[in-house]
Amino acid sequence: MELRDIEYFAVVAEHGHLGRAAEALGLSTPALSKSLRRLEKVMQAKLVARTPKGVELTAEGSALLAHVRPLRLSLHDIARQIADLSEGRSGHLRLGSLPGAADYLLPTAFGALLRDAPSATVSVTVGADQVLVPALRNGQLDLSVMNLATPPYEGIIHEHLYKDEFVVYASADHRLAKLQRVVIADLAREGWALPTLDGTVFKWLHRVFEDNGLAPPRVILVGGPMQIRLQGIGSSQLLGIAPRRVVREGASRLRLTEVPVKELVWTREVGVGYRKGAYVAPVARRFIEILKTTAKEITADK
Repeated sequence: MELRDIEYFAVVAEHGHLGRAAEALGLSTPALSKSLRRLEKVMQAKLVARTPKGVELTAEGSALLAHVRPLRLSLHDIARQIADLSEGRSGHLRLGSLPGAADYLLPTAFGALLRDAPSATVSVTVGADQVLVPALRNGQLDLSVMNLATPPYEGIIHEHLYKDEFVVYASADHRLAKLQRVVIADLAREGWALPTLDGTVFKWLHRVFEDNGLAPPRVILVGGPMQIRLQGIGSSQLLGIAPRRVVREGASRLRLTEVPVKELVWTREVGVGYRKGAYVAPVARRFIEILKTTAKEITADK
């Protein structure tokens, strides 16, 4: 049984006339008759009977038509689903992200994706590059918002999104907030709130302390959404490190202020990565463009 013969049969049933059905299908009447005979042979039943006005369905033809109607709807749904997938309006995206980007880049980007592709679904893994890069390489993730390493991670394609300038910040009531200039030795005994203990930020901070002959930074609060760290620092004597834009956004609402430590101003380049040579689904390609647009809007407001 061929799908096209079933489709032709349905059109014959709709028109009740071989000639008009053939015209609607762009076929010759003999070609349509041949298709009908082929279907009747497979079904081992007479499906239509000729009448002076055209054709009408037999009992067997009516029974077949009752099944053909939902089948045609299913085929239409399948075609629409495939079109949605091929155009990036549907599909499942497995995304990885650095903690910072997950807090302030992804919410806006997800909103844009779901407006643009309401049938898409997304699962998110938040972690450091040590988690994200292996997951990309072994196919557990489709994309990841990650640090752009120098040299680039082997086997990963990177596309630039934005640059972040990280600064030390504290509550406006912190003793260091009142100083015009702060040197790194002033931070030796301070407590910190950081996103992870295995990420790029902590490793960089640890290295700077070590290079200046200081003991490792004393981390009091680890992990959680950025908003928790911002509020925690705003209501305590802890220090944190975050993009300057984030600190400025929370300055008045959470009473935060930048602590001017020259040695601890750090620029990080963030991009989106995917496995070299891997199939990048249309929904993933669509999200890459959304990420780029969102990143451009965020950095324009910085």
